Amino acid sequence: MKIFNSVNDFICSKKTILTLGTFDGVHIGHRKILEKVTQNTNTDSTESLVLTFFPHPRMVLKGQSDIKLLNTIGEKIDLLENLGVQNLVIHPFDEEFSKLTAEEFVKTILVDRFHIQKIIIGHDHRFGRNRTANIDDLIAFGKRYDFEVEQISVQEVKQVSISSTKIRKALTEGNMALANDYLGYEYFLTGIVSKGKQLGRTIGFPTANLTIEESDKLIPRNGVYVVKSSIDQKTVFGIMNIGFNPTVSGEQLSVEVHYLDFDADLYGQKMQVSILKYLRSEQKFDSVILLKEQLERDKQAAFNYISKQQ
Repeated sequence: MKIFNSVNDFICSKKTILTLGTFDGVHIGHRKILEKVTQNTNTDSTESLVLTFFPHPRMVLKGQSDIKLLNTIGEKIDLLENLGVQNLVIHPFDEEFSKLTAEEFVKTILVDRFHIQKIIIGHDHRFGRNRTANIDDLIAFGKRYDFEVEQISVQEVKQVSISSTKIRKALTEGNMALANDYLGYEYFLTGIVSKGKQLGRTIGFPTANLTIEESDKLIPRNGVYVVKSSIDQKTVFGIMNIGFNPTVSGEQLSVEVHYLDFDADLYGQKMQVSILKYLRSEQKFDSVILLKEQLERDKQAAFNYISKQQ
C-alpha cells in the first residue's frame, strides 16, 4: 500500500476507485464500503484509493480535543493495508480545508487530483463546507464531471447503523462483546513494554506494563480483562488490568498485562494486546494477599473463558 501525507502528494497514472472518511475503528460498516472499493478496482485500469484525515475533523471543527479515537494512525494504516487498499492519503485536516465548498472539493481534489472514476460512500455521508452537501449533490457532480457514485445502504451493514460513536460507548462501558462485534475484530491496544513498580513479580503475577504514547487513543473502562497477544508467532493469552492500582495507592493510570503460562523479558518491545472479555471492575483490597487471591480467581476465569472459545 502506498501512503501519501497530503492530497497534493498523490500521484497515480490510473483512474481511481475511491472512498473517503475518518474510518476510525475500520469497523464492519467501513469494511463493507472498503470491500466494494477493492471489488470494483480493475488493476489494469484503476487503483483503489482511501482518503482519510488527521487530526479527526471533530477536533478541528468542534474543538473536541478530548475526543478519544479507536485507532492510532499506525493501527489504521495496518488495518487498511490488510484489507487490500492500494493507496492511502492521510490529509492534514484544518480550518482552511474545511472551508472548501462541495464543488471545490469535488473538482480540485476528486476530479483534478485523484482522477476519480467512481466513489463509493456510506448511507449517511455529507461533505463540503459545513457538511451541507449530500448524496444527491454528489450524484449531480458525478454527472457533471463524469464519475460514478455508489451508496452503501444501512440495510447492507448487518441491518444495523454501525458507528464509531456506538463502539466508543461500548468500550467505555466494558462491553467488549458488542464493541468487537461492531468492529469485526478484537479491539486492541498498541504500546511499548516499560518497567513499572514490579509489584506483580513479587506476588507471582509479573506484568508487562504497556506505555501507549498516543494520548487520544481510547482506553476501555477501568477493570480486568481477558486478552491475547502474538509473541514469537504464537498466541499467548493473559489478564490485563486497566486502572490506578488502588491497593498499592497508585496515582497514574496504568495498563498491565499478566501473560498466562509465559515468562520472558518483553521490556522495550512493541506489543499489540487484543481485548477479548471484561471480567470485573477494578477494586481496592485491604491487603496484597487478598489482591493475590483475587488475581488467582481472575486467572481461573480467564482459563475458563479461553477453553470455551477453543
